[in-house]
Amino acid sequence: MSLTGTPFLYTLIVLSVVAVALPLALWSRLRGPQVLRAAARVLMLLFAQGTAIALVFVLVNNANNLYDTWDDLLGTGSHVRQAADLGRDGTGGVELSNLPRVRQEFTAAQGAGMHAAGGVRVTQLDGRVSGVNAEVYVWLPPQYDRPAYRTHRFPVVELLPGYPGSAKSWFGSLKVHEQLLPLMREGKVAPFILVAPRTTLLPGVDTGCANIPGTVNADSWLSLDVPRMVMDNFRAQSAPQGWAVAGYSAGAHCAAKLAVAHPDRYRAAVTMSGYNDPIAERTSLAAQSRSLRAQNNPYVLLRRAATPPPVALYVSGQPGDGYEAGEALRKEAKAPTSVHVVYIPKSAGGHTMALWRPQVVPAFTWLTVQLGQGHPVREPKGAAAPHAPSSGGARHAALASGSASREGAARRR
Repeated sequence: MSLTGTPFLYTLIVLSVVAVALPLALWSRLRGPQVLRAAARVLMLLFAQGTAIALVFVLVNNANNLYDTWDDLLGTGSHVRQAADLGRDGTGGVELSNLPRVRQEFTAAQGAGMHAAGGVRVTQLDGRVSGVNAEVYVWLPPQYDRPAYRTHRFPVVELLPGYPGSAKSWFGSLKVHEQLLPLMREGKVAPFILVAPRTTLLPGVDTGCANIPGTVNADSWLSLDVPRMVMDNFRAQSAPQGWAVAGYSAGAHCAAKLAVAHPDRYRAAVTMSGYNDPIAERTSLAAQSRSLRAQNNPYVLLRRAATPPPVALYVSGQPGDGYEAGEALRKEAKAPTSVHVVYIPKSAGGHTMALWRPQVVPAFTWLTVQLGQGHPVREPKGAAAPHAPSSGGARHAALASGSASREGAARRR
């Protein structure tokens, strides 16, 4: 029975009801020695508490897409076939253009939000460079299947969850496709192909989106195998101009690192409540040594770059949760690198999906401009509208999206 499936949820609901009904019906009717009656009552109480805790956990897990499978929860699943030393560029000396095309079979994805806004599809990808075998979710914009756009190539945004986190979270919890669909139809946001690959590749640890010989090649999985598969199977624009990466929490760290480390693969990145030093995530494999921390710290990569990478970063965060990291990147950035920092006050909420969900629209409006999609293919005809800060409203959505100014937020305290 699937951890996130409806049958398991309904089973827990029924068991919770039974767990409450049993003591009410049997508490005073138990017969036999006092010890046995006491033991039976204790068992009924433990059963009630256990089912209640399990039900709450499943509801929270389903709402936040923390664990996708029993293997993820129990730490028993691995998606790494091999982890060869692939060198500094992560290719292992393979000329990617010489590899045969990857033809994948896709099926309708299951789970909360997967059938909304035209539906999300999923495939199991065997990464030929990285040695990773895992699922990848893909959502196509409304224009994709229209005859008028049969020769059009679409920009792509790769979506990364936090840790722990499911690749489904952007669709299930953040509702990215449901939020963007009407805006794509109106021409306010470019018709992006949205791609969400699995990032939990080893049991019980965060890979930090790093390549670690002998352990995992998460960087090559995300920046080489997944993009290559998408370009082989869909009318996607080529890298780097048509590609961006977005993430929240640990996924935000990965998004910034991948864009800064690989300007030949990504043109822009969106990071929400992220960090620069991998040590901020205690389970990160990228934090296991000083050299790994430096190799996977976007701030260090920017500082050491011989030539500033031509990438644009959108960094949103609160004090103590991403804002300082964004400011550090902004101060270190030199043209053509650009960093747009969005300050989010503490009053907007904490490190949760409720904070990140309202940031989807302004972030993707920004991406529309950064990827040169200022006049995207659209129905009906209309101009794209990049995000402009307002004078600052008091509504939670305005605060969480970053449309409220830092000065305005300070005045309301």
